Amino acid sequence: MRVVVADDSVFVRAGVVRLLEGAGFEVVAQAGDADDLVRKVSAHRPDVAVIDVRMPPTHTDDGLRAAIKLRAEQPGVGLLVLSQYVEEDSAHELLGGGAKGVGYLLKDRVSDVERFVDAVRRVGSGGSVLDPEVVSQLLGRRSGEGELEQLTAREREVLAAMAEGLSNHAIADRLVVSDGAVEKHVTSIFGKLGLAATTDAHRRVLAVLAYLRAPAVPNGA
Repeated sequence: MRVVVADDSVFVRAGVVRLLEGAGFEVVAQAGDADDLVRKVSAHRPDVAVIDVRMPPTHTDDGLRAAIKLRAEQPGVGLLVLSQYVEEDSAHELLGGGAKGVGYLLKDRVSDVERFVDAVRRVGSGGSVLDPEVVSQLLGRRSGEGELEQLTAREREVLAAMAEGLSNHAIADRLVVSDGAVEKHVTSIFGKLGLAATTDAHRRVLAVLAYLRAPAVPNGA
């Protein structure tokens, strides 16, 4: 799998490159700013680009802007965006056109080598990844509202894992339960939240995100 790595910190970039190459990826190019990232991705057509949100020239959200531009111009390239903090609006904007081949993680996750490498592979293969901390904040923001109150503690765990893009089997492995148990939880969650049941991972992520970011309907409305 071919990768472009974009981060304005030479040390961080070098560390990510070493990690990915050690895991068997081919790093075909590196970029230190948003404009260079767009040029490198256009020139090398990698399977996935790993992108820091805050990059030159403004050091605000230039990496995110570049990712959105690349998503429109290079739809076949997977995009894994790394952010120092949870920025819900950024996550929503990046995922707005669909979850396929897109990921959003906190930079701290890079230290969890196995999980980070899995995220790069998943995004590069057309899957989706959403940081569990973003999911947690979205769940927390809507906790106590309507249908979420009906979910059991286990169903909330399954919902968070679904929003990360995990399959039923992967959720079962994480929670150390059977695949059948997860399927029952997923069916219950979709029913309680009024979402259309689906086995497609991208549609699952989009459905959950749509629900979590939707404004709550006041009681009696």
